[in-house]
Amino acid sequence: MTLIHDCSVESELLAGMRLARRAIGSGELVVIPTDTVYGVAADAFSATAVQRLLDAKGRERTSPPPVLVPGIPTLDALAAEVPDAVRSLVAEFWPGGLTVILRAQPSLHWDLGETRGTVALRMPDHRIALELLSETGPLAVSSANLSGMPSATTAGEAADMLGDRVSVYLDGGAAGTGYEAIGERPGDTSSTIVDATGLAADGTGMLRIVRAGVISRERIAAVVGEELLAPVDGAAPAAAADGAEAEAEAEAAGDADPAAADGEDPEASVAAAPTSTERTDPAAS
Repeated sequence: MTLIHDCSVESELLAGMRLARRAIGSGELVVIPTDTVYGVAADAFSATAVQRLLDAKGRERTSPPPVLVPGIPTLDALAAEVPDAVRSLVAEFWPGGLTVILRAQPSLHWDLGETRGTVALRMPDHRIALELLSETGPLAVSSANLSGMPSATTAGEAADMLGDRVSVYLDGGAAGTGYEAIGERPGDTSSTIVDATGLAADGTGMLRIVRAGVISRERIAAVVGEELLAPVDGAAPAAAADGAEAEAEAEAAGDADPAAADGEDPEASVAAAPTSTERTDPAAS
């Protein structure tokens, strides 16, 4: 029987966090609350653990999970380059419901799936998630649901779908309650995904919103300027976008119908994109 640790009870919080740290260190899976949806987490630097995460959800390696980080400084450790516009965005929206796709540090020893050299990063705005991340380091986190099913917003919903594939469930109450559901699907509180791989260090190029989530385009434009955002129908999708949009936070990158996606904020596993010289249409991925 799956044991869910009620983190509103101090003794259960302490026990749950201890077991969660142990599980992550052993390459096992943990379900955690975030500010958007519940996520299933694995050690980002353990290829075995990441594959276990994908298998638990019924996902393919073409839909690699995003990585949650404990703080903005981790951005420079994981990304090869961080354009000024991205620094402005994370200063404004982290911790919070914004996921940013960047080129990954080539020296990183990890295997998140077929990322094509990119990584999707987010700092969640949830004390339990941040506390665990501060102790474990970056975690590969995908929405806590089976592929094609709605994202879980409670620990119970996650347990109903994932069962004993997960070693530890941390119950932090209902997720997503701090946001207005303005995403692409009714009731969706997934993060907004911005692909920054098409933006060069010198400021040329554009940012592309590949999934509309809880952070609106208007709020993003207020920080970086509308001129830096690709048009909504935008041509030239920037790199890591193909899997991100098809999954649209919902699990379906890899499913036949991207619209059936679940809500991944940790969520939407974001498949990395092709390089700028081999851009493709995300809808076709």
